[in-house]
Amino acid sequence: MKDTYKTIAGKSEGYFKDKGSKFLAYAYPVNSEDKTKPILEQLKKDHHNARHHCYAWRLGKEEITYRTNDDGEPSSTAGKPILGQLQSFDVTDIFLVVVRYFGGTLLGTSGLINAYKTAAANALSNAKIVTKIIEEKYKLHFTYPLMNDVMTIIKQENLNIVDTRFEIECDLVFSVRKSESERTEAIFQNFYGIDIEKTDG
Repeated sequence: MKDTYKTIAGKSEGYFKDKGSKFLAYAYPVNSEDKTKPILEQLKKDHHNARHHCYAWRLGKEEITYRTNDDGEPSSTAGKPILGQLQSFDVTDIFLVVVRYFGGTLLGTSGLINAYKTAAANALSNAKIVTKIIEEKYKLHFTYPLMNDVMTIIKQENLNIVDTRFEIECDLVFSVRKSESERTEAIFQNFYGIDIEKTDG
């Protein structure tokens, strides 16, 4: 089971120039489409003299969603080549914008595709690419006398505690690597007095 994904550690930039046109690429780590809008607005302010602000984003760990935008360039000459680089670097949760300053000479379809592709690739080459683990979260419910048993299992299985509420009735939320999740869930299910359920919280 694949339970890792690759993304970038922080913002990175790239650059490409052809026949006077400048292509400035900006890659950002994002985890939702909502995060892309303020970034794009800021880039449009910062580069208000630029003719095009083309982009692609790729989001999700297992089910990948994506979107492209040519922002006035001929169809599929900008957003698609940018997305193609996100795919070829096999990275996700990234918003990549290429800002074009027109240099006066038309580049033609293949020239544009190459320019947007190269600028995007340059930004990703300059980025620090990191591998992250996909985790599942579970919530345990048990009574206080079982605390030691629960904590022993948590320690043995090297689980990450996310949240706790310890009273007479106790709740504990932990995260576990996805490939280990079914095995871990079974350990707690087989333990009398402990309720376990998957959670998003």
